[in-house]
Amino acid sequence: MTDAREPAADSSLRTTGGAPPDDGGTSDTGAPIPLLEPREGIPPVIADAAALDRIVAAFAAGSGPVAVDAERASGYRYGQRAYLVQLRREGAGTALIDPVACPDLSALGQVLSDAEWVLHAATQDLPCLREIGMVPTRLFDTELAGRLAGFPRVGLGAMVENVLGYVLEKGHSAVDWSTRPLPEPWLRYAALDVELLVDLRNALEKELDRQGKLEWALQEFEAIATAPPPPPRKDPWRRTSGMHKVRRRRQLAVVRELWETRDRIARRRDVSPGKVLPDSAIVEAALALPANVHALAALNGFGHRTGRRQLEQWQAAVDRAKALPESALPQQGQQVTGPPPPRAWADKDPAAAARLAAARAAVTALAERLAMPQENLVAPDAVRRLCWEPPRVVDPESVGAALAGYGARPWQVEQVAPALADVLRGVGA
Repeated sequence: MTDAREPAADSSLRTTGGAPPDDGGTSDTGAPIPLLEPREGIPPVIADAAALDRIVAAFAAGSGPVAVDAERASGYRYGQRAYLVQLRREGAGTALIDPVACPDLSALGQVLSDAEWVLHAATQDLPCLREIGMVPTRLFDTELAGRLAGFPRVGLGAMVENVLGYVLEKGHSAVDWSTRPLPEPWLRYAALDVELLVDLRNALEKELDRQGKLEWALQEFEAIATAPPPPPRKDPWRRTSGMHKVRRRRQLAVVRELWETRDRIARRRDVSPGKVLPDSAIVEAALALPANVHALAALNGFGHRTGRRQLEQWQAAVDRAKALPESALPQQGQQVTGPPPPRAWADKDPAAAARLAAARAAVTALAERLAMPQENLVAPDAVRRLCWEPPRVVDPESVGAALAGYGARPWQVEQVAPALADVLRGVGA
């Protein structure tokens, strides 16, 4: 078993890389330095085929890893499409691309297919990048690297400050990136987000290597890069905030009808569903089962700003749910594969509950020793499944095989399987 060495000491990690200013990432007083301008200034936004062709050629001629980021309009627009793509590569500089004007970036993705892509929180950006033809074959996730290295704060701004000694402005992270034209301060912020990403990657690679965790990180990055797109979520309406208040099947049907009506409207108008009707209003209507438009208008979320026509469409959704036969009403709770929720284990299988408690304690202790979050050491779902239905013969090999079947990477199996095998034997699998 490979033991990771001690976690990072932040002050030892600060490195200048190729970042301005030339004298390093901290001032004479040791304070982090604000990073106010991109090295080559704010590049023009690429918004036509000819300009995109030039960028494709420039990045094809560049060298080394490519920093990649994308800005979405979460909370403003329907879905999670990209409204700005930022890239930076040695020899090519920084590019800001408008994927609304240039919706097909597959040519760019193709010339970068052999390069390592550096992203921060890659799983957030990969779906919207995939939609426009950009799919990496290799990547380095600086957020995940920070987690594995034991950093307590892994946001991009915190990582750049703690590792490189620069302060990034983060004031525009939640703006409406579908705005056109994009204001200059937003473009400056976007360019700076990829300015130091490769420098951060290089410093984190050294730190992971120092801790004996680099191979672990590489396995994680490969798993992200090779993972298939997730399947569509079943019954997405069940994720409505406040659903825990909805107990009866008829009320569930109201949530479903209102959610689906709202989703159709939001998709047609290309706005965030929450701007059409908040989740809280959906739950209020489900609990109240209003008899008519007047009763609906009295509920929170359906106030004086809601026009008569809108009220009628919401009430029609409620009425459809109320008219459904019992056989068409949704069931309480989603049908799930695998073990029941852990809170039910004590009643259903006390021995499994004891195994899970002991396994969680063992994982917690091991994660603390390795200086990383428990969920990065091993997926909680894998531990639950293992404890609910252990192998017939419990040893590190059988436990490791079970964990691998649940998606654990080889490094996770190596670290966790012996401890969990001891737990299962000790509690009595």
